[in-house]
Amino acid sequence: MAFTITMLSWSAIEYRQQIEDAGELEHTMEAIKWGTDYFIKAHTSPNVLWAEVGDGDTDHYCWQRPEDMTTSRRAFKIDENNPGSDLAGETAAAMAAASILFRKTNPHYSHLLLHHALQLFEFGDKYRGNYDASVGVVKSYYASVSGYMDELLWAATWLYKATDNKMYLQYVISNAHTFGGTGWSISEFIWDVKYAGLQLMVSKLLSEEKHKKHRDILEQYKSKAEYYICSCLNKNNDSNNVERTPAGLIYVRQWNNMQYVSTAAFLLSIYSDFLQSTNQKLNCHGGTVDHEEILNFAKSQADYILGSNPMNMSYLVGYGPNYPKRVHHRGASIVSYKKNKGFIGCTQGYDNWYGSQAPNPNVLVGALVGGPDGKDNFEDRRNNFMQTEACTYNTAPLVGVFAKFLHIENQKLVHDCNSHLVASFK
Repeated sequence: MAFTITMLSWSAIEYRQQIEDAGELEHTMEAIKWGTDYFIKAHTSPNVLWAEVGDGDTDHYCWQRPEDMTTSRRAFKIDENNPGSDLAGETAAAMAAASILFRKTNPHYSHLLLHHALQLFEFGDKYRGNYDASVGVVKSYYASVSGYMDELLWAATWLYKATDNKMYLQYVISNAHTFGGTGWSISEFIWDVKYAGLQLMVSKLLSEEKHKKHRDILEQYKSKAEYYICSCLNKNNDSNNVERTPAGLIYVRQWNNMQYVSTAAFLLSIYSDFLQSTNQKLNCHGGTVDHEEILNFAKSQADYILGSNPMNMSYLVGYGPNYPKRVHHRGASIVSYKKNKGFIGCTQGYDNWYGSQAPNPNVLVGALVGGPDGKDNFEDRRNNFMQTEACTYNTAPLVGVFAKFLHIENQKLVHDCNSHLVASFK
């Protein structure tokens, strides 16, 4: 959830004007505030953050509407004795990123978010440990593969961006090696593994004069960020490239592959902008790449998501004429409370709805499902959760990506209109 909010905020920071031009800035800010309001409530004291409500085992035992749930909703927290640096770090990053966004329109709220972000980072840094070691119920569902060091570097980077306080930059520089920031070359960027996003953010600092004294470390971050970009473009050594499906979709693994696609499209778009604004090119092992080639590849991924693929399927639910109708989602798959006010029991949903061949009665508009397999095949079945489950962190990076490409299309239209006017005037 925190990664979703960080990515929504980053989208709106990078592409604020484009999102506003599309008439969606208010909606974006509302969605972000919905998340950050929750984090404020969950952060009940400096060293306490409520980490999870309910547990995966009892949740998965039932298939019912949230309105009807009677299962235990026990809450679990991280604190000084039960640390969770990865969770505290990501939540700090989300609040720091959102604070940048709200600075002009809601300065009081922005200040409040920053206050929480600073406390959470300090807590996560002082009491170090993985939250899946402290909160046992998350182990089977949200295990931390990359540990917590990437989240601490990520949070410090966002706090530096939000405060301009050199202390946070120093943290990113001095821990660069020990925390893996300049050590890990990684070809994926997701809710658990932040290195590529962090490396890209830090490498952008190189273009500013005030960061010259840290050039050596920043260059090391940059080389790792470029490894990620080159890997997505298939321009690294063969064994270090991201796989693609026959139709060209980035393919990392079979379970919820679209999360890797949406984050890649976002990071590629941002790095393309960075190269364009600094008049640079990217030198990969497989050749030199300009900003246009990077952006075109990002666009190919966005186009695939929206239906330009062998299945002619839009993997963004509710978009286009053909999209997944049997999304693996309890609320969407069971008739709404407005239509049927009768109680639907814990396993009753399995009996009456889960196995049904009928489309979901409620359309989960805007959800990005897990997507096709490595051969571009997709089965629209509710129990095919590897492909039909939807996650908020899948969709969040697309807000910026779609705003960027809409802006480009609109510019083309204006250019074409102007050309036609000139032609007809003559």
